[in-house]
Amino acid sequence: MITDQEKVQELNRAYRGEDRPTDVLAFYMTAAGGQPESESTQFVSPPDGMRHLGEVVISYPQAVIQAQEHRHSINKELAILIIHGVLHLLGYDHEDTQQKQEMSAREQIILNEIILEQEREQ
Repeated sequence: MITDQEKVQELNRAYRGEDRPTDVLAFYMTAAGGQPESESTQFVSPPDGMRHLGEVVISYPQAVIQAQEHRHSINKELAILIIHGVLHLLGYDHEDTQQKQEMSAREQIILNEIILEQEREQ
């Protein structure tokens, strides 16, 4: 979901206890970090039969600000935020220096793959 600062701040306050906007939030639909669910934590199967990891919520205004700060396109910033959110759904985190380095490296690998694919299509 791509939304505004107010909605992201509302979600951040309600679910993380942080009363401030942020750039991206990730909400698990499976057990935390893509780990197998126990019987008691399973969600009802979706009608399409696909196993969904969760939802990624992005603040578009924040993405615009960050794109300007990093001097790249809004499309690149949105790709970075989507990658970041999905990696959280897959269990990556950035609570300590090692985790942050691992997550950043994985983000860069995925972003490079996307850029290469776009170049091949041109």
